[in-house]
Amino acid sequence: MTTTTPADVPASDVAVVVHGVRDLRVETRPVPAPAPGDAVVRIAYGGVCGSDLHYWTHGAAGESVLRAPMVLGHEVVGTVLVAAADGSGPAAGTEVAVHPAGTTDPAAPFPPGRPNLSPAGTYLGSAARFPHTEGAFARHAVLPASTLRPLPPGLSLRTAAVAEPAAVAWHAVARAGDVAGKRALVVGCGPIGLLVVAVLRRAGAAEIVVSDVHERPMAVARELGATRGVVATDPDGIAAVAADVVFESSGSPRGLASAVRGAARAGTVVMVGLLPSGEQPALLSLAITRELDLRGSFRFAGEMDDVLAALADGSLRADAVVSHVVGVDDALAAFELALDATASSKVLLEF
Repeated sequence: MTTTTPADVPASDVAVVVHGVRDLRVETRPVPAPAPGDAVVRIAYGGVCGSDLHYWTHGAAGESVLRAPMVLGHEVVGTVLVAAADGSGPAAGTEVAVHPAGTTDPAAPFPPGRPNLSPAGTYLGSAARFPHTEGAFARHAVLPASTLRPLPPGLSLRTAAVAEPAAVAWHAVARAGDVAGKRALVVGCGPIGLLVVAVLRRAGAAEIVVSDVHERPMAVARELGATRGVVATDPDGIAAVAADVVFESSGSPRGLASAVRGAARAGTVVMVGLLPSGEQPALLSLAITRELDLRGSFRFAGEMDDVLAALADGSLRADAVVSHVVGVDDALAAFELALDATASSKVLLEF
């Protein structure tokens, strides 16, 4: 049951909507009436994610296929304009980050402590289910109060804007186990790969090697703590890394091949990048004979609270990941920019 829209919230406002392949529109949409457990958040920043780009360029992100126009966006921060009517969640005026995960069935079983693996899981701006789960690239977003995380004192909305992808990176590093004193290889220096570098630095990795097809993202990686880079087209150079832990962040079969080649015998490969749907080639014989551990890493669970605390105390330094901030009215230009890895890293929309 919903209530009427509060008087200080507009009936409609700007949102970024994908209608199909290469059909992205900034349009006016109604602001939904909040349910008793919902808050109205005035969005400040939203990060353009790889999944947002995939919906725009391919009409799908992995197994999630776009079947109707959908508001994009799950990497968002803002200020609570209207608190939840049932008294749950942060008060009006609180600056918050948004944990974009939800569920269609709270009773659905999942491995203990790993709600990200629930078969009933939902995510803002996702076409995994139909009707789709609308995202939060809008000036005013109606969101469950339970998804809002108040920012620690001293943490700005601008800095907190990377909290969601940083939580993905934090989860991936945790999947590798204790990385202190180890040699790490990060394959793919897109925003997630760059944030993996930042988390590895905080976690005490002794050496952080990065690999990419472009020099610019590897230069940004060095700003964040990488010790050196190896061009992705140099398989011998990658094999010579012999890393204890490898993070595949490119989401490509070639990147996975590089990750396997770059791992030391008995090493661990964490697969963070989402490969295209369907069967993919892989160097499994090499993984077998080297006794590599291949581990998946999907989104995150409760890591956002740790990320926000680390961003606030300065132990996680991630500002260099953001390369551009673009006004929402120029969302199409922002998406074009985010698609060009030679010119950008994380692109933020400013609402």
